[in-house]
Amino acid sequence: MKLLFIGDIVGKPGREAVAAVVPKLRAERGIDFVIANAENAAAGAGITSIIAGTLLESGVDGITLGDHVWDQKGFERDIVDLKCVCRPANLPEGNPGRDHLIIEKNGFRLLVFTVLGRSFMGLKAECPFLGADRLLQKQAGQFDGALVEIHAEATSEKQALGWHLAGRATAVLGTHTHVATADDSILRGHTAFQCDVGMTGPHESVLGREIAPVVGRFLDGLPRRFEVATGDNRLSATLVEFGSDGRATAVERVSIKN
Repeated sequence: MKLLFIGDIVGKPGREAVAAVVPKLRAERGIDFVIANAENAAAGAGITSIIAGTLLESGVDGITLGDHVWDQKGFERDIVDLKCVCRPANLPEGNPGRDHLIIEKNGFRLLVFTVLGRSFMGLKAECPFLGADRLLQKQAGQFDGALVEIHAEATSEKQALGWHLAGRATAVLGTHTHVATADDSILRGHTAFQCDVGMTGPHESVLGREIAPVVGRFLDGLPRRFEVATGDNRLSATLVEFGSDGRATAVERVSIKN
């Protein structure tokens, strides 16, 4: 079976890349599951229920979120009714929304959830290691394979979680930094791993934002508005192949210009 995990979708350019690339790629590569991080899909910050709907119509099966989960006004109410969207699993219990998804295709049940890292991250969250352990244990017997997304800044924290879950997850894939890493690999126990899947959106940018204001901010420290860029639009993703036992057999970085 094949799983395509799409890295941080940034603004309208990112959404357009998904709509243009996913249906064709899904058909050409025989992809069974498409999961996407869309926490930056609404003008570069957060997501709305309408945008979630358009991504699902573009061929995405499930949507994950990160530390920008609550950036759009009112989304804390909307998320309750979005069955294919999950917020980070290690947020405090009082947070609304689903902390995981179970998506079934051809008799295979894929558990999907995100944990936030705590190194250099501002949003309040419990330990991602204990949070992942808790959810895997709680859902035991309800899934055949698991995609664990680690939305974090520090590569050390991401690598450590990968090794912590090796042999227990089909894939541990990172997001948040918007820069794809070249460490895609199969860890012991047949767990696919990558520190960061990369960004889906405008790559002629600084992390998806217009270049000039970001450079200006570094030069003089004055506040500026960082608009979403538009140049060199690409879909960045990771493709994982795995057997009916949920054990990964191959992992591949994907970068396709829109």
